[in-house]
Amino acid sequence: QVQLVESGGGLVQPGGSLRLSCAASGFTLVTKSIGWFRQAPGKEREGVSCITPSAFGDGSTYYADSVKGRFTISRDNAKNTVYLQMNSLKPEDTAVYYCALGPPFFSDTTWYQHRAYDYWGQGTQVTVSS
Repeated sequence: QVQLVESGGGLVQPGGSLRLSCAASGFTLVTKSIGWFRQAPGKEREGVSCITPSAFGDGSTYYADSVKGRFTISRDNAKNTVYLQMNSLKPEDTAVYYCALGPPFFSDTTWYQHRAYDYWGQGTQVTVSS
């Protein structure tokens, strides 16, 4: 049974950091992509970042322009877990963050399309406020 469980969310002040985790079970991350998405109240779900498997291609990473230089996505295949390190957080980063399971291959124009992802976690709340 495929399952994705996010953790690591919380309340942080502007400029602070959080590390989100996406623990996968029921499949191996070695051959799958994982995307991070977020959804703020009243807004559409948007792609934040994605990491493709190194088993195929070059193991690419993708980021939304709004988080480039501040967020870093990584994976630990031994732990079957993907991380999203979020630094220099801003109030506009406040949202529920979800991880999702995707196909092995993505491009610059497809990784952020949520319809490409098959399974989703339950989400973790990130609130950036003073």
